[in-house]
Amino acid sequence: MTKSEAKKRIEKLKKVINYHRYLYHVLDRQEISDAALDSLKKELFDLEERYPEFRTPDSPTQRVGGKPLGEFKKFPHSAPMLSFNDAFSPEDMQDWLNRISRLLSEKEKKELDFYCEPKLDGLAIELLYKNGILEVGATRGDGLIGEDVTQNLKTIEAIPLRLRSSEEVIQELDKEGLGEIAQNIQKKGLKEVIVRGEVIITKKEFKRINAQRIKKGFPPYANPRNIAAGSVRQLDPKVTASRHLDSNIYELITDLGQRTHEEKHKILKALGFKTNNKYNKYCASLEDVFHFHRFWQEHRSSLPFEIDGIVVIVNNVRLFEKLGVAGKAPRGAIAYKFPLKQAETIVRDIKVQVGRTGAITPVAYLQPVKVGGVTITKATLHNGDEIKRLGIRIGDTVIVGRAGDVIPAVIKVLKGLRTGKERAFKMPRYCPVCGTCLQRPEGEVVLRCPNPNCPARKTRYFYHFVSRGAFDIEGFGPKIVDQLLDEHLISDPADIFSLKEGDLVPLERFAQKSAQNLIRAINKSKNITLARFIYALGIRNVGEETAQDLAEHFGSLGALQHASQEELEKIEDIGPEVSRSIYKWFRNKDNIKFLEKLKKAGIKIEKPKKKRNLKLEGKIFVFTGSLKSYSREEAKEKVRKLGGKVTESVSVHTDFVVCGKDPGSKLDRAKKLGVKVISEKQFLALIK
Repeated sequence: MTKSEAKKRIEKLKKVINYHRYLYHVLDRQEISDAALDSLKKELFDLEERYPEFRTPDSPTQRVGGKPLGEFKKFPHSAPMLSFNDAFSPEDMQDWLNRISRLLSEKEKKELDFYCEPKLDGLAIELLYKNGILEVGATRGDGLIGEDVTQNLKTIEAIPLRLRSSEEVIQELDKEGLGEIAQNIQKKGLKEVIVRGEVIITKKEFKRINAQRIKKGFPPYANPRNIAAGSVRQLDPKVTASRHLDSNIYELITDLGQRTHEEKHKILKALGFKTNNKYNKYCASLEDVFHFHRFWQEHRSSLPFEIDGIVVIVNNVRLFEKLGVAGKAPRGAIAYKFPLKQAETIVRDIKVQVGRTGAITPVAYLQPVKVGGVTITKATLHNGDEIKRLGIRIGDTVIVGRAGDVIPAVIKVLKGLRTGKERAFKMPRYCPVCGTCLQRPEGEVVLRCPNPNCPARKTRYFYHFVSRGAFDIEGFGPKIVDQLLDEHLISDPADIFSLKEGDLVPLERFAQKSAQNLIRAINKSKNITLARFIYALGIRNVGEETAQDLAEHFGSLGALQHASQEELEKIEDIGPEVSRSIYKWFRNKDNIKFLEKLKKAGIKIEKPKKKRNLKLEGKIFVFTGSLKSYSREEAKEKVRKLGGKVTESVSVHTDFVVCGKDPGSKLDRAKKLGVKVISEKQFLALIK
């Protein structure tokens, strides 16, 4: 074969391979077997090895190529990659329609229609093509700047390395009745095309990967989205390729003359992208949207991939752009989520746990069940009154559910499925660990173990003491605590600070390096703020915010120790019950000895710094979802330093709910109460 013949053969092979790739991965059709396609790819690979000068970036052989990267380059988006606000009910959707209608003229309101799509559960991406060739593939990042993951995205067969030719695109657009757009492309060509979509993993592939992991002795992945996101961000493209990812493109950024969102999807399909057109639907009214939502709620199991709702978009591009952006989301689109995912299971047993303050909490032990991609084996029943309200028995069939990051809960008991073998559960009279008679303090619904030396209370107290909001000792988790207690190396938290490397090295799971790291982390934690120190003490009814208030008011541990109950009550948000707990704790002889022991161990308490800038004074914040710029604890600290407060629950008194990635039910509550919701970007501007 001459060089000239090889070049022609390579070009023909590329064309044929791309044709069959398009059939299989985009149109879901197949004209030749996988083996036949593999043989074509092998011939192309061999020819390019012999004539590397004819190897081009859009060659099918370049889907897995290049050395592993050391890091990803940053890529600025041409326009912000936004996310959607959520709706959870027909009422939420009506409210959204009312909001956007107020921004439109009477004539424009009559033109309002919608385009609906299943909401994919994957990783958002942007693709940039120049002269038809894929030049850059990037992640969303912070919405303004993403990461260049081109090499990894090239491994996804559903993503074309080269767009279909202008002639093919024009021909298909003419068939779709989009002659004007076809003429526009004929005149201007396709010099630059920017599209957006999602990288996903099918249910079938998710099942295959987990089967392999289980076979190798590894735990299965929790859900498909985690695999998709993690795979795209692998530094070695070969690892990405091994996951057999899929892709779906749903947004056209480049103006090719499209007037509706529906037209965008037709153009994307003509360009050669895999779209969800067969699952999407044009909806003339909100009633049509509700029908579409109900349909996919009932039939989502038939889809080859996971969805958690539908996306509803104002179809008219001009109106969509006029509506603009509010915070992190376009006003003209919304994610209409499905209700809380639920599943039925059986209550195998009900046991009680003893908390660090002696609180007795009943927990339902369940037959393992997957809810929203997470296996649930336990659900808290809170207290005896909740057990009575549910009427729950051991052996009952129950419905359990979870929303976002909310703890699993028993929603309903299916009493009609009882067999007569179910057993009633009674709250114990005595502590299951130390045998002390339990008490129910006046005005409380929780039973408590009053024994301060109860082993269970002691263990939970250790967990609390080293936790993130307290001493925050890196690597010192519950398993380490349990191990050190079992070996009698520690009897109270103060003993932690006298540990030496030699104490740890002989223990299971420890080596010289890990022992050194833990001792280093312990020594580092000896310098602690007064607020964290107070919280670490585990005083009943004293959470992080109360600890912060006490630190700011008294300024030193000594002043707090000697404060009267009346003085404590004068502090805002501290009532008689909390002040009584604090006062009693500092008058307990064992607690006084413990404080002395901590002092001798070298604990140094930093005095609160005087606040110069109190721009957030009096403002109450709640955080939901994960932030990119700070950890949750760091964000809270920023608010406190500027005079603000942070609480865990949303109420009418909350000033701001800061919404990060994958928010939980706090966002829903904020919307219901009309509390202002701000994005991470807005939060950063607020604390700047």
